[in-house]
Amino acid sequence: MRKTEPVDRMTRPWATNPAAASWVAPAAVESALAFHRSMPGYAATPLLEVPALARQLDVDALWVKDESDRFGLPAFKVLGASWAVNRALGPARTFAELASLVAGRRLTLVTATDGNHGRALAYLARLLGLAARVYVPAGLPDATLQAIRDEGASVVDTGRPYDDAVQVAAASAGDGDVLIQDTAWPGYEDVPRWIVAGYSTLFAELDAQLPSEPGLVVVPTGVGSLLQSAIEHYRAPGRRTTILAAEPATAACVTTSLAAGRPITVDTSAPTIMAGLNCGTVSATAWPTIQHGLDAAIAVTEAETRAALSLLHTHNIPAGPCGAASLAALQAADLEASTVVLINTEGPGPGFVRRDM
Repeated sequence: MRKTEPVDRMTRPWATNPAAASWVAPAAVESALAFHRSMPGYAATPLLEVPALARQLDVDALWVKDESDRFGLPAFKVLGASWAVNRALGPARTFAELASLVAGRRLTLVTATDGNHGRALAYLARLLGLAARVYVPAGLPDATLQAIRDEGASVVDTGRPYDDAVQVAAASAGDGDVLIQDTAWPGYEDVPRWIVAGYSTLFAELDAQLPSEPGLVVVPTGVGSLLQSAIEHYRAPGRRTTILAAEPATAACVTTSLAAGRPITVDTSAPTIMAGLNCGTVSATAWPTIQHGLDAAIAVTEAETRAALSLLHTHNIPAGPCGAASLAALQAADLEASTVVLINTEGPGPGFVRRDM
């Protein structure tokens, strides 16, 4: 596979786990697909084949699972948030049934976010007639904060790093508050597990859309919830797809932890354009699955991600920086695979113009 520059393992966070290929994930105990199909505006997000980019990278086929428009929101996060809200307040078989269950209840959905998860939760609160309170770390763009407010949520800027914002949100939850957080810690495991289960819809759609089993799936990674869902899906009995995690070099908690063989918290004070991946601690519920089932993880630089973003836009892929991290990781890691799927986890910011295909 052709790459932009060689991997310098002395300076770049990078880790592999050869034993992952033989690990088998526990059988899935729940599926959110039917519930998601009941939500207003549901449609499977597109899987885009990009032959020209495949030729550039010297692979047989390259596909992009495009999460830039999921229920009208610019990211995949609503899949996990909606299933977790359903399990926390229901559970209900359909979204309409959930709305009926919570009608008239004075509840506030609470979370911390670096963008898309908080907006997704605010969107769900609005649809269900509930309040939402969203805590954010320092440094998020005004447009991101306004997008959350536009969904009807109150936004609390903590002025602190993401991990601290999570602690502030958790500490704030009182009577009538329902904490829906996508990272786990001792004593708070159920909701993060439900969020992971919600993400399984993305991979169920992929199975229906792909003509064959992919050789490699590249997953942009923050606290590890989407990554956990991918591993559980592709480590089911009889499946052998390779999984690569992509992280910012400034927030490579999964890569660092995989290399060390134990969870490591990293400093995330340096800014990154990959704001949704700027997480310093692996989710406690995701870590065992990552430790046993992840094939490789690599950190990418700001320059690499900007270049990957530009390349994706050249090929009419509506990616944001977090989604572009998957292409940057593919180029940097140079893993062997004939068929590759990149998960584009978010849409572009202002200025993206789709060209005629």
